[in-house]
Amino acid sequence: MANAGFARGGRPTMLWGMSPHLVFDVSAEGRAATEPLREDIRLLGGLLGDVIREQEGERVFELVEEARRRAFAVRRQEVDREGIADLFRDLSTQDSLQVIRAFSLFALLANLAEDLHRERRRALHVRAGDPPPADSLAAGFAALAEAQLDPAEVADVLQDATVVPVITAHPTETRRRTVFEAQSRIADTMRIRERMTLSDAEEESALRTITIQVITLWQTALIRLQRVRIQDEIEVGLRFFEASLFEVMPQINARVRRELAELYPGTDLLPQPLLRAGSWIGGDRDGNPNVDADVVATASSRAAQTALTHYLDEVSTLETSLSLSVRLTAVSEDLLALAARSEDDARDDEPYRQALRWIHHRLVCTYDVFFDEWLGGGSIGEATAYDTPGELLAELDVIDASLRADGDDLIADDRLLRLREAVRTFGFHLYGLDLRQNSDVHEQTVAELFAWAGVHDTYADLDEKERVDLLVEVLRSRRPLIGADAELSEQTTRELAITAAAARAIRTFGPEAVPNYVISMCTSVSDLLECAVLLKEAGLLDPVTGTSPVNIVPLFETIEDLQVSATTVRAALAVPAYRALVERKGSLQEIMLGYSDSNKDGGYLAANWALYRAELDLVEVAREHGLRLRLFHGRGGTVGRGGGPSYEAILAQPPGAVRGSLRLTEQGEIIAAKYAEPRLAVRNLEAIVSATLEASLLDTERLGDETGSAYAHLDELAALARESYADLVHRTAGFVEYFKTSTPVGEIGALNIGSRPASRKPTEQISDLRAIPWVMSWSLSRVMLPGWYGTGSALEQWVGGDQERLATLRGYYERWPFFRTVMSNLAQVMAKSDLGIAERYSRLVQDEELRGRVFGKIVQEHERTVRMFGQVTGHEDVLWDNAALKRSVFNRFPYLEPLNHLQVELLHRYRAGDESEQVRRGILLTMNGLATALRNSG
Repeated sequence: MANAGFARGGRPTMLWGMSPHLVFDVSAEGRAATEPLREDIRLLGGLLGDVIREQEGERVFELVEEARRRAFAVRRQEVDREGIADLFRDLSTQDSLQVIRAFSLFALLANLAEDLHRERRRALHVRAGDPPPADSLAAGFAALAEAQLDPAEVADVLQDATVVPVITAHPTETRRRTVFEAQSRIADTMRIRERMTLSDAEEESALRTITIQVITLWQTALIRLQRVRIQDEIEVGLRFFEASLFEVMPQINARVRRELAELYPGTDLLPQPLLRAGSWIGGDRDGNPNVDADVVATASSRAAQTALTHYLDEVSTLETSLSLSVRLTAVSEDLLALAARSEDDARDDEPYRQALRWIHHRLVCTYDVFFDEWLGGGSIGEATAYDTPGELLAELDVIDASLRADGDDLIADDRLLRLREAVRTFGFHLYGLDLRQNSDVHEQTVAELFAWAGVHDTYADLDEKERVDLLVEVLRSRRPLIGADAELSEQTTRELAITAAAARAIRTFGPEAVPNYVISMCTSVSDLLECAVLLKEAGLLDPVTGTSPVNIVPLFETIEDLQVSATTVRAALAVPAYRALVERKGSLQEIMLGYSDSNKDGGYLAANWALYRAELDLVEVAREHGLRLRLFHGRGGTVGRGGGPSYEAILAQPPGAVRGSLRLTEQGEIIAAKYAEPRLAVRNLEAIVSATLEASLLDTERLGDETGSAYAHLDELAALARESYADLVHRTAGFVEYFKTSTPVGEIGALNIGSRPASRKPTEQISDLRAIPWVMSWSLSRVMLPGWYGTGSALEQWVGGDQERLATLRGYYERWPFFRTVMSNLAQVMAKSDLGIAERYSRLVQDEELRGRVFGKIVQEHERTVRMFGQVTGHEDVLWDNAALKRSVFNRFPYLEPLNHLQVELLHRYRAGDESEQVRRGILLTMNGLATALRNSG
């Protein structure tokens, strides 16, 4: 890979890509803008090539190089794909593994180069004095200032404001710590080379450092042989706090509070941190039998351990650095009193160190109480564990006040401020661990409890009204339904143990440790009340006072459930027992919206519009009942699961749907792309916070008098899109067989990908398949079907050759953030699709008639969608407004070719009966490599 990253030779100024919907600028100006990126890719690819030659020999190196040359020849349209397939057809599995590893590592290094280039471009814009990016906090605060909003109105909207990214597990995002750390070292060294003029010796040393890390990566197994455990996923999630979130979240919280105070003086906005962290890893047991009480306990305790360890480290560092002497500076009486409690006579003239020593020891005591583990050191007099994070913060505030009283604001605003903000942001719990379970399991559990307790023998046979009446009656009493001697099924025993574990976590780490209980497939009032009964049984809900530390959160997932979501919530609020629970939570009702299953159910456009309509309806319900509505957006990494740029997605929400608060899931490769290091985390968290503030306080819909007609038009488009999608997915004979055979979905389930089963139930139905394997399978095979199918037909049928209708859609694209975001996200998916590669996967289907029929429909709809995108937007190039992704496609996507072809080849062998460990490992490695290269595969 000596010339990795860019094929050389003459070419025209504009180059059509392998797919005719992509146009690349290879003019002198275009090349100049990307030359630093290509230099980095060449450097890293060249070093990787040198390592392969040295470690594996010339033969393997030449094999990898030949694969690279043929891939670029395909992009230049000099050869067809048969040439690459021929190279791998008779290749030994061992050699195949070497090629897969080479291109997987190159994808990882190319990601790193692209991230560095984005930093470079941003720095250039800053130095040039360009306006801040639209998705930055600076731009957001400028927009708020320009709007000249009423401070009282701002204070009302931002009352109890909160923004919570919730990390979730994903089968391809279990990178080993060694890989994670090697990437960071390479990135740091590349930055040094970029920013400093190095001597020849220093440059040689820097390249040696990078080479060592590349060797480490080459000799490290990218994936484990054992099935990923939930405990592994928990640790991977916690890694991002150490990597960036401990530094960045408190920093942004402090900045937002400060800038809002300057914009709206006297309003005392955001007394509590705006940004907080959430997690599903270890609490989400919907269809995952591996989540049990021990896992819930591990997830909550490891989170608390991570938080306390961070505080202990920070306090130790402060103790070392705050060496201010009373002989040279004035200190407060409160600080002296705090310092005296440390009993550290050797530091009588350094009260800040004494105070921090006292705080450190109390944290050690707290750690001991939480985890029954003494971290060492002798006891200090009356030192005891902190009961709450507030006690720790109060003592840190004493230090802060003393520093500021003597004019040492710079010192106070440095590491001490970051620690104080961290305690405010993370508490002792670090993140809020959500519980999630399917409503069907709740029904079965409650039915068994009622039968054992003699409440009702056949609860499942009751109609909805009878169920609600019975549940309300049970919720009037504090009396438990069962005792310790109850003989229950394994499932019910496990469910009760899990809620009991959550109760212990709340008692130990505070009420924010497990703040929400999400009900999957929620369709009725009884689904909500069944959850309340389970919380009551665990001691987490007091039916007399109507109080609970846990929010009951319905999750509406299918299009039908979204369409009646407002009716369901309205009916629940009509039940006094449930209404009382909501009122005791400050009249806050959180509702989760499922992007993944709604898409799998009805297709891309229909799902997006169903979500928008549901939000409008829920906003109206909240207004009717005087409630504060907080929406939880269950977005996946891919567009087919609600993914796409967060800033644009939040601004595309309907009026009233944000109002200062939202939660959203972050998962898959997206987590590393956003939070692997502080610079990335700053950019992405600023985008989320800025969009939340703008969507809450400004008119972002911009439809005006066209609102009614625009909504009606989208109703029609969504219906047409859903019909087209259903014709393929739900009504085409043999479609399920085609999907199972032409994609690696079966292997995702069979080869230990992730900690949870691929399906909720052991059936052959698409509806029971989890959204991640559904989307991931289409992504790996480069069809990307969930992110576009049906949209082209809907647009074509609705326009029907009518230029006025086409002009209407163009107007929506120009003015309406929702419609523009839908089209933009669709374009991103189309850019990553490649039906030439998809055709290779279709050959896995032995039935030629079935293959031709289904793949033919996919090809026709793909062509239709590209054509209609061009007509609606006025741009033939689907990435006309996304230079970063276009650079990525141009520079990196040829390197996906060998991975896709080798995956197809290994799938052939595996399905033909070669189930050897090497073939299985090769398939897993291609999945991992493609997911890394695509950056959002599932």
